[in-house]
Amino acid sequence: MTAVTPLSELRDKIDAIDKQILHLINARATCAMEVAKTKIAEGEQGTFYRPDRESLVLRRIRELNEGPLSDETAMRFFRELMSACLALEKPLEVAFLGPEGTFTQQAAFKHFGHAVKTVPSATINEIFNSVESGNCQFGVVPVENSTEGVISHTLDRFLSSPLKICGEVEIRVHHNLMGLVENLSEINEVYSHQQSLAQCRQWLDRHLPHAQRIAVSSNAEAAKLASVNKNTAAIAGVVAAELYELSILEKNIEDEANNTTRFIIIGQQTSAPTGNDKTSLVVSTGNQPGALHRILEPFAKHGIGMVHIESRPSRQGLWDYVFFIDIEGHSCDKVVAEALDSLKHNVGMLKLLGSYPKAVL
Repeated sequence: MTAVTPLSELRDKIDAIDKQILHLINARATCAMEVAKTKIAEGEQGTFYRPDRESLVLRRIRELNEGPLSDETAMRFFRELMSACLALEKPLEVAFLGPEGTFTQQAAFKHFGHAVKTVPSATINEIFNSVESGNCQFGVVPVENSTEGVISHTLDRFLSSPLKICGEVEIRVHHNLMGLVENLSEINEVYSHQQSLAQCRQWLDRHLPHAQRIAVSSNAEAAKLASVNKNTAAIAGVVAAELYELSILEKNIEDEANNTTRFIIIGQQTSAPTGNDKTSLVVSTGNQPGALHRILEPFAKHGIGMVHIESRPSRQGLWDYVFFIDIEGHSCDKVVAEALDSLKHNVGMLKLLGSYPKAVL
């Protein structure tokens, strides 16, 4: 029979390991501060955050991880470590769709870590304005939901914005019904964002068919309203329930179990190639026979995978459309550069929205 190690001995071992970890964490932080000094000495200004560098670090951690911690846990730990080290260099301000407690803020923390300062914005347009003006270095905006499709306000804003997409993050969305009532029969009104109301439509039809559904600017705003109005409830995430001290009446009421929202990171910098990237662009073409074929042909010719394509009215003329396209690869990759060069001769307008690392968490 194998002898069992005494508990006191195990605790002493853990204490010794913790001391080593703390020493190494601070050594890394000191090195990060030296990096900042070197960048400043070389004349670099603005933010020191590099999405491509962070993506490569996280992938390396995933490759090195031997367990028993999961890859996701190990990467999440290092994300927070990098976030804290970056804050020592130069803290980031990140605009998100507020108020506090939204899924957009959750996406910001997942991508940047909790050492950043998150700045709530009332609308998607306000997020773009904050980053364009330099009040925030980056912004986080929703772009696509797995059940409800694209967020049109985000796509349309890119038509007039000089900002670049420099990252992406995905959040598994779990909707919860919350409020101050004791049972569902007391609820006369349900607040939530219009997307969330749509994503919980079947559940609401079954359990709250007589309650009025009221769309508001965000799920966090819905929780705030439910905290001050009697006989109401909100659909939001767990963070919002904690923030506004609401009881969760029903958990995970979304109609689709795999409901996921994709967010993009917008900023004024470009991202270097990492070997596992996406490129987003928008093109316009006249309403002519074969127009869509001319858009797609260069990608097929160069063997480039298309991740997504979405048409939107250009607002420049009747039945005139633009196409938002996501493809595999970075615009600096040889085959992608060649395909884009061919494409610009086939369309009326080609705007590169950004090349950026694929989400790793």
